[in-house]
Amino acid sequence: MSQLAHFQLLARYNAWMNDKVYAAAAQLSPEALALDRGAFFPSILATLNHIAAGDIVWLTRFAEHPGCTALRQALATAPKPKALGQQLFDTLAPLQALRGELDGHISDWVAALSEPDLAYGLAYANMQGVPAQRAYASLMLHFFNHQTHHRGQVSTLLFQAGQDVGVTDLLALIADVDPR
Repeated sequence: MSQLAHFQLLARYNAWMNDKVYAAAAQLSPEALALDRGAFFPSILATLNHIAAGDIVWLTRFAEHPGCTALRQALATAPKPKALGQQLFDTLAPLQALRGELDGHISDWVAALSEPDLAYGLAYANMQGVPAQRAYASLMLHFFNHQTHHRGQVSTLLFQAGQDVGVTDLLALIADVDPR
């Protein structure tokens, strides 16, 4: 499997898991979603907001790639987080709508990339304004890993609140192959 095919798998996994997490979250009351549960981002809602804010920040950076005009245009109306802990929405419904839009943008972006695009050196500044330049593919791996890390936190918080998101393993989306 090519590196690009792996990223396409991660984009599918991302959307699949977000659907499961948001479906479980929708079973909770607004008070339960906002309850401080002692997590790094205190509540389920705060953690979901963080994932969306982080995605917007990174997608905006990725859109600077010369071949990502469509992604740049797609993000034109997205919120512009000033901090990774910023509460984009105080309720689940608009956050869920944004999540669906972002997952669509992620899938479209990854589908439009080519293997040579992954070798691009992306120059960007972090949230504190410190400049960096790193390999596009490595930053994409960080991007997908970041989502998985915080969704793991959310799935734990949801389970503690009585909602089981079910299977969360990437393995569920990996096709069987003939061992011969």
